[in-house]
Amino acid sequence: MKTLTLLQPESFAYSDTEKPSSLLPNEVLVKVHKIGICGTDYHAFWGRQPFFQYPRILGHELGVEVIAIGSEVTEVTIGQKCAVEPYLNCGECWACERDLGNCCENLQVMGVHTDGGMREYIKVPAHKLHVSEKLNYEQLALVETLGIGAHAVERANVQSNDLVLVVGAGPIGLSVLEFVKLRGAKVAVVDRNTQRLDFCLDHKKADASIVANDQTIEQILEVFGGKMPTVVLDATGSPASMHQSFNYLAAGGRLVFVGLYQGDYQFNDPSFHKRELTIMGSRNSKPNNFKEIIAAMETGELSVDSWISHRITFEEVAEQLPKLYTEPSLVKAVISWE
Repeated sequence: MKTLTLLQPESFAYSDTEKPSSLLPNEVLVKVHKIGICGTDYHAFWGRQPFFQYPRILGHELGVEVIAIGSEVTEVTIGQKCAVEPYLNCGECWACERDLGNCCENLQVMGVHTDGGMREYIKVPAHKLHVSEKLNYEQLALVETLGIGAHAVERANVQSNDLVLVVGAGPIGLSVLEFVKLRGAKVAVVDRNTQRLDFCLDHKKADASIVANDQTIEQILEVFGGKMPTVVLDATGSPASMHQSFNYLAAGGRLVFVGLYQGDYQFNDPSFHKRELTIMGSRNSKPNNFKEIIAAMETGELSVDSWISHRITFEEVAEQLPKLYTEPSLVKAVISWE
């Protein structure tokens, strides 16, 4: 089967590898039809992704077809279309015991800690597949990204009376915006990329947009009627942005870091204490997020078809992925086998 491997930073290689054959009783063989390109993939390409080792087959946002099933599999049947939950947790550690499989002490994320889906076929534990009878493979490939936003908004406990600021209008920021809007809160988005901000407004993903500059706080106050946000979700993974986000919160506010970077985070303790802030991380997502997202997409309550700004073939990935990273009009790129 055709396989694309990231050998080291900035070095892809295509190869022919053996198609998986034998399956464990709880495993499923799937054919990969669509692959979403994630910020993690770009960061891995440039050598800036935490918890990453080379060589690695990238790809964890997958729309797949069930080809074969293990002897004990009951969750799916041959021919079904599925989204893949790429978080391979152990199910036995203290985090997993407390329903925190997304923070498993032994977590292996496909395409990051273990090889992912930039190949024709891949074996997946059956319980990591989420079936849809209505969605197409491209839509299914976006479910994992949406899960990041859904979980982050859960962590923030966003209510309809909150004033919410989302920092970063890339795909993860967009996924956060989708679920803030579903909760009925007023939400603004801040970014340096005006094309992304225009996209958010044109497609009604946010109530207002703010260009990140020296007057960001003044713009925030204007958007929210002289008030600072009660919730800030930073989806940038930029240390400068994440440190600045600390300054955007109202008293009693909640700051959620959806992105991460390789380094230490520091804040002014008197300012933290005076405003009685809550700072938290949000990692990956949970199985219930996948199920709820698919259900919302099937009913039309949630639509992300407008996200896809670039489509490339599998054969173009090695050449095009580095170029996409710097493309100002990029919202979301999807890889196709067809």
